[in-house]
Amino acid sequence: MKIKTKRYYVYYFLKIAGFIVSILPVKVGLYLADFAGKAAFSVMKKERRRTLENLRNTFPEKTDAEIEAIAKGVFSNLCKNGVEWINIYKLNKKNIDLWVKGGDFGKIDRVFAKGKGGIMLASHFGNWELIHVCFLLKGYPGTVIARRIYFNKYDEFLNNVRAAKGVDIMYRDESPKKLLRLLKQNKLIGILADQDVDSVDGIFVDFFGRPAYTPKAPVAFSLASGAPLIPCFMVRDGNRHRLVIDEPLYMVEKSTREETIQFNTQRWSRLVESYIRKSPEQWVWMHRRWKTKPDEFSKK
Repeated sequence: MKIKTKRYYVYYFLKIAGFIVSILPVKVGLYLADFAGKAAFSVMKKERRRTLENLRNTFPEKTDAEIEAIAKGVFSNLCKNGVEWINIYKLNKKNIDLWVKGGDFGKIDRVFAKGKGGIMLASHFGNWELIHVCFLLKGYPGTVIARRIYFNKYDEFLNNVRAAKGVDIMYRDESPKKLLRLLKQNKLIGILADQDVDSVDGIFVDFFGRPAYTPKAPVAFSLASGAPLIPCFMVRDGNRHRLVIDEPLYMVEKSTREETIQFNTQRWSRLVESYIRKSPEQWVWMHRRWKTKPDEFSKK
């Protein structure tokens, strides 16, 4: 009961804070978000501890001061993401280029020319929520595969904002046949697959030198449909962003299906890692990315 009550308090606090932020100029909101991130770093002890621990384990060569600076940047980036998300209704075709630079959509056109659709592979890096909105405003609509949030009020709040911009949502627990039909129709789908979710089918790949449980779904859908994986990154650059559409990844076939899934999952995971290494403050280090252990998983 206490947890449920707390969730309602947080929900209504976010609604009120969101309203206040929405009437401020975006630049002012982002300025305040930087302070909010530093405050969150001080107050959210569990998340701070996990962030620092993950960073120390990943970058042992960095000093404590460097690690702390990155960690504070993580919290700041997430607060800025929140401000931008609240203001996303202000985005339109005329001003999208003021928010986001780059994006080689010619790569998407070449994927469409093959007629098998494309799988936009994003990660919890930069402001990932802006990716599908940017695609939509540039004339490339798609369906985003989302996970249901444990508290329905949070889920409704997030998806109402998405729906307001015309983003089509498909929940992860829906039939995969629906997703394959979209790809067969030469459509785009978007997947976030860089987190440890032990409720989905996955394998262990090397991620920053440690085995990390990673979903099979992106590669499995690519193999089933012939659609390539299209790695996309919304890189924060000050108060603006740079959209990077990386080279589409077509599946490399190995001797067995298991080897094929292993090889290609490791392949895209290394690419995600390379972007995080360049801007570590833009990834969600408080996530328990290495929660599932190979020895524990094998006993299930």
